[in-house]
Amino acid sequence: MPVNLPSADEVREIAARCGFHLSADEIEAYRGLMPTYIASYNFVDGLSEAAFTPKYPRTRGARPDPADNTYGAWAWKVRIEGAAAGPLKGKTVALKDSVMVAGVPMMNGARPLEGFVPEYDATVVTRLLDAGATIIGKAECEALGLSGASHTSPFGPVHNPRRHGFSAGGSSSGCATLIGLGEVDLALGGDQGGSIRMPASYSGIVGLKPTYGLVPYTGIMPMEIAVDHAGPMSATVRDNARMLEAIAGPDGIDSRQRDVVVHPYASMLEGGAKGLRIGVVKEGFGWPTSEPDVDAKVRAAATLFCKLGATVEDVSIPLHRNGIDIWQPVALDGIMNTATWGEGQGASRLDRYSPALMARLRDWPKQGDSLPHTVKMMTVLGTYIRQRHGLHYYAKAMNLWRSLRAAYDAMLAACDLLLMPTLPMKATKLPASDAGPTEIVRRAHEMLLNVAPFDATHHPAISIPCGQNDGLPIGLMLIGRHFDEPTVYRAAHAFEQAQDWRAP
Repeated sequence: MPVNLPSADEVREIAARCGFHLSADEIEAYRGLMPTYIASYNFVDGLSEAAFTPKYPRTRGARPDPADNTYGAWAWKVRIEGAAAGPLKGKTVALKDSVMVAGVPMMNGARPLEGFVPEYDATVVTRLLDAGATIIGKAECEALGLSGASHTSPFGPVHNPRRHGFSAGGSSSGCATLIGLGEVDLALGGDQGGSIRMPASYSGIVGLKPTYGLVPYTGIMPMEIAVDHAGPMSATVRDNARMLEAIAGPDGIDSRQRDVVVHPYASMLEGGAKGLRIGVVKEGFGWPTSEPDVDAKVRAAATLFCKLGATVEDVSIPLHRNGIDIWQPVALDGIMNTATWGEGQGASRLDRYSPALMARLRDWPKQGDSLPHTVKMMTVLGTYIRQRHGLHYYAKAMNLWRSLRAAYDAMLAACDLLLMPTLPMKATKLPASDAGPTEIVRRAHEMLLNVAPFDATHHPAISIPCGQNDGLPIGLMLIGRHFDEPTVYRAAHAFEQAQDWRAP
């Protein structure tokens, strides 16, 4: 669509909105100056971007029949065969439905995106296929990624793989359920406030949020550049490490990537826990919403690490208790800048954009009522704060992130790893279909307390199951130094081999 010269009335209206009071002569002078600038826009409009040709052939696929999707975990079924050989040959993969796959529809859990078909593959898609994996579909996710539970998808809730009717966690909800059900070997999730680790904890699987920038985010619908992470989800630590090895490293496009350090993760799992120094962060326990059995199981896991030869001691990081408060303004304001008013991608990044995605979301308010209360409430609040306070709190919170990061780094100078519950609670019942906004939003955000801070500080963090009660899994979280995923994996693998989390 070409850019036209604005009329005098349009210039006057826009100027007034900007606080400019222009005379008629000034308006005409501005209009006389504009054609040179507008010509650049129309030159760009007349050019075609280089066509993307998928390296691996695929068909469009189809949305599964509800009868074949009783847990609500599949968003779309497709089959893309990867390379004839590679470290992931024989492994099946599901992708969170925020990951772009050329020619395959993507909704990111939101009705305004229905019908959008990406024009290129995300970097991680190509890397998985190059490693020999077979992609068999897109996993359902929460609306625009704004829920830590699994009840905000437009097609109905995603059910916990261990107990139907309970939350699978979010926002990478379908990923966790498909792995828990054994329908896929691996899944690619996203994590801006815990969205890999929360479903991993609720669903009894392994989920790693890597160090910020380790896995390229190119071709994945962002939420806020400062918290965007993508990472592997799996049934075992070994598979998780193999997947990370296939997808990690710079791609030369993603501006989140800086001084990235990559390791051969799958070959560094052995060595056990002996000699590791693990700090049990007391502020990660005893939240008002903490369930006693969750805290007890995670404490028992710390004791098991002692038996495995690690040095384990309680440590205190007081600022952890307010980590979510420091994370929240950046996340909320960033969502407004990117996911909603930023047309799904935002601006001011040297990244690869999807003009088609942005065009699809430009008029999202016309379908605003199709969005769940999580998105509506956060959009109203974020827009209000922007109108009343501008970016003041975003800027101040971003500066305070350095203090939060320094608090964890100081403890990680004395410890190899930090340990705490992934979530203070086990999976909750899914809200009823007629639940009101209070329950829908509260259930979506009540579990963020321990996980969200590490999206702000960018430390690697893994959730592994450490027990269960009444059939519902309990997650243990290990946090490491930046780009020290090998130590995180080594400890997680040793723990996994030493216990059966399903035991009473």
